[in-house]
Order: sequence, then C-alpha cells, then structure tokens
Amino acid sequence: MRVVVVGGGIGGLALGAGLRRQGFEVAVFDRDADVAATGGYHITLDEQAQAALRELVAPDIVRRLLVSASALRLRDRDALWDRRGRLLGRGPDLTGDVSIDADRITLRLLLAEAVGDDLHLGRTVSGVGHDDDGTPHVLFADAAPVPADLVVGADGVHSLVARHLAGGPTNRPAGIIGFSGRTLRRDLNPGEQRRLGLRSGTAMGPRGAALYVGFLDAVGNAALDAPRLRMSVTTGPTYIWGAMFPESAATDSLRDLDGGQLQDALLRGFRDRGWAGHTLEVIARADPCSVAAFRFNAASTRAAELAPWPAGRITALGDAVHATPPTAGKGAGAAIRDAAALLQVLGDVAASGSTLVEAVNRFEAGTRLRGSEVLILAMRMVRLILATDTTFGAAATAVTTPILAAAARLRH
Repeated sequence: MRVVVVGGGIGGLALGAGLRRQGFEVAVFDRDADVAATGGYHITLDEQAQAALRELVAPDIVRRLLVSASALRLRDRDALWDRRGRLLGRGPDLTGDVSIDADRITLRLLLAEAVGDDLHLGRTVSGVGHDDDGTPHVLFADAAPVPADLVVGADGVHSLVARHLAGGPTNRPAGIIGFSGRTLRRDLNPGEQRRLGLRSGTAMGPRGAALYVGFLDAVGNAALDAPRLRMSVTTGPTYIWGAMFPESAATDSLRDLDGGQLQDALLRGFRDRGWAGHTLEVIARADPCSVAAFRFNAASTRAAELAPWPAGRITALGDAVHATPPTAGKGAGAAIRDAAALLQVLGDVAASGSTLVEAVNRFEAGTRLRGSEVLILAMRMVRLILATDTTFGAAATAVTTPILAAAARLRH
C-alpha cells in the first residue's frame, strides 16, 4: 500500500515515521525547506500522546525525546495570577504526572529523522483529486502528480486537503490573537524570578487580556537523565510565554509587526489594560527575534461536525480536522494519537480483510471523538478570556480578583 502524506508538521511526520517503521510505502511532502524552520509554543505530550508515539517510532527516538524534554513532575505546581501579579490560586500537585514538555523544533527534528528519505522538503502541494479510475493523487505546480492508494492531509489549520474534502473551511477564527516569545529565566530580575518560580502559570485581567508563562528546563528538569543524547533547543531554564488579546482591528494589525516592534506594541497593549509593570518583564526581556503573532483558529467542539465528509481514500488528521487553540496544550498530542490510530486501522486491512474505505471510516470516527475532546478543553479557556472582554465580565474580573488574592494569601 502506498500512502502519500501532505504536510510535515508533528502529525504528518509522526504518521510518516509509523508507516515507514511498519513497512508501508510512504512519501511525506512539506513546503518547508528546513524542518527546524518552525515556531510555536513548546509542546506538551501527556500519557496518551506518549503511548501513541511509542507505537509510531523506534524506542531510541522516544528515549532521545525524553532526554531532551522537561518533566512536569519535576516542576512546581502551576499558578494563577491577576494583572497585578497577585497569586489567585495554584494548580494540582504534579508529582505523579508523566507528561513532558518539549520544544517543537526538537520533536520535529526527531520525527523527521524517523521518516528519513521518505520526507520530501520544499515541495508545495497545489491540490488533490482522483484519476479517472478513482485512484487518489496529489498535484504540484512544478512536478507531475503523485498517485497513491491513500492520501492523508496533515497540512494544518489551513489544510488544502480538508478544504477539498469538506468543500470549504473546517475551522474559523476563535476570536483571539496570540503572541509568543522566549525569555531566559536569568534575564529577569530576582523578584520576578521568585514570583514566577520553576512553574508554568497564567495571568488574567479585564478586557480579554491574558498571559501564559510556560516554564521549560530540558536540562535541569530532564525527563530522562542521559546528557550525551540531549538535543533540546532549550538548554537552560526558560519561560516560553503566550500572550492573548481579543481579536479586533487593532489587535489584528499587530500581526503585520515582528521582532522589537511587535514586542513594544504588545507591552503597550497590556499597559493600556492596566497591567502592572513587573508582570510584563517576561515580555520586555524576551529575545525580540522570538516574538511572533498568530490567530487562534478552532473547529467545532461537536464531534458530529468534524470531518464532515464520507469516508474515502483521501482523509485528514490533526489540525486539518480538529484545529485546536493552544490553550489546553493538547493539539499536538491529539495529532500524534490520530497518526497512531490511522496506522492501526491500516494494519488491520491486511490482517482482517476489511476494505481501505472501511478502515478509513473507523479512523475518522475516532478522530471526531478525539478532536471534540481536546477542543472542549481548549475552548473553555478561550471563552473565559473572551468573557472578561464584556462590560459585565470586565467589572466582575476587576472586583473578584482582589478577593481571590486575599483568600490565597490566607491559605498560604
């Protein structure tokens, strides 16, 4: 069986690696010329995502990922702050949590290595379709079509493949513009180092402003101790943060900026919303080259509305089906789980004698459920942030946060 995968993000590479490992003929096409040319937050992989990954790649790849990842169990409990930096509450004890955080670049490099020569970089797919005999094919503007027994779209939020299958977009803007950056812990003053601590946390304020500060230390908090195998992009204690504002003409225009200009505009946006200066130091001290803006897109949270097409020999996975905002840290893990599920049903075709279309139908049914599950989690935070941008929500946030902060002081 020949499988062509469109898109070399986390889900596409994971699928390509699994297919290659199981002896399928596979080709993964990605428009990027360099697998390290990617941004985004760090990636959280929970127990389910890690189990799926172990089905897709060899044990040495998993081992090198763990060596290069930060273990949540070694982190302090997460925190919730207000716009003044006052503690409002803490998350659960992470002692028994097996989840890991890893740089997106690190994970993508490892998966690309597992795909090997079956990864074709710098190849932009222009379309998908079927030959006269029903054989699926992938089209390129500058090369001959490539036929396949199965085509899989792993081409993200703006998926060409999913759009072809659905007859239109499979997601829409979630109402939030996100901004991300990286700040070395040592670059913050001692007071902010103490306040932020060796933990991740979220700060929220009125008018839809929020700031997630993720702590990543793939050396001091390595999930597995084998320094000679380490290949993490993050080599010291680092805050990888994500700022959020409601989408508007003003915030949308920030997407045209980058580097220091975007950093300055972002700081002004928070100051205009009454945030304390010290809470913004993690943004002000960031590497300007790391600061970027992006729009949150989301698919429907209803399982029945995901993958709204009849099963066939062209399908899709990951964000192409269930585009998920980063607010729950589940999107990449869901794509890896999709890849493992598809690999399993394709293996069942040979073992059980079922048809390829029947296998794809089973896969898509599971994908709808997985997608709905992670979207419900992610959209809770999106809706909470947007609720603070209403007149009532802004007032309620301003009134309740001092009360919560006082209660937190009494508890601690």
